[in-house]
Amino acid sequence: MYSSSSFAYHLLLLLLSKSATNSVSAVEFPKPTPWPLQFHSILFVNYSGSLSIIDLWYDWPNGRNFNIIQDQLGQLLYDLEWNNGTSFVYTRDSTEKCRTSQLEVGILRPNWLDGAVYLGQQQVDGFLCNVWQKIDFIWYYEDVVTTRPVHWVFYTGRSIHVMTFEVGAVLEDIEWQAPIYCFEKARSHLKVDVWNPQPQGLKGI
Repeated sequence: MYSSSSFAYHLLLLLLSKSATNSVSAVEFPKPTPWPLQFHSILFVNYSGSLSIIDLWYDWPNGRNFNIIQDQLGQLLYDLEWNNGTSFVYTRDSTEKCRTSQLEVGILRPNWLDGAVYLGQQQVDGFLCNVWQKIDFIWYYEDVVTTRPVHWVFYTGRSIHVMTFEVGAVLEDIEWQAPIYCFEKARSHLKVDVWNPQPQGLKGI
């Protein structure tokens, strides 16, 4: 038979074991920080050696997202997206090129990373980052200290490095207006239906 002291000892071990199990099960993995409602960011993009810079303006309250894309030694493109699914990709030079489209979805929601799977921590671009994977579509890296996005990689291999991240920055309303020639498809010399630029923002994967 157990002595009272032996019984108390084993009871203590049982309680400690149960407490440790509960502590492990109660551990919560970090969750990605929702995007600010408005921000401005400069992004460096590498897609199999094809380089570009994206000047990104995100404006959720006004339902709009703007990617100004400069390919290396290439054409400057303006990729304007609205939350009603309307999208314009155009130039602002003498070529007056524009392509319009109507998508089934609008711009990314601030919490678009909800449900992403936490993969742990990794050093990226000199920052210690928490890493998440979203349905085999994107790998997202966020600075552990500041919770700012640092890097993300699409399943296609397109790699985006966040160079600046200005929370609350807003682009003037006049800059969000697509050129008049985007609305004049009847002008045959524009050839808006055959021009097929390849934007490289979040939707251009």
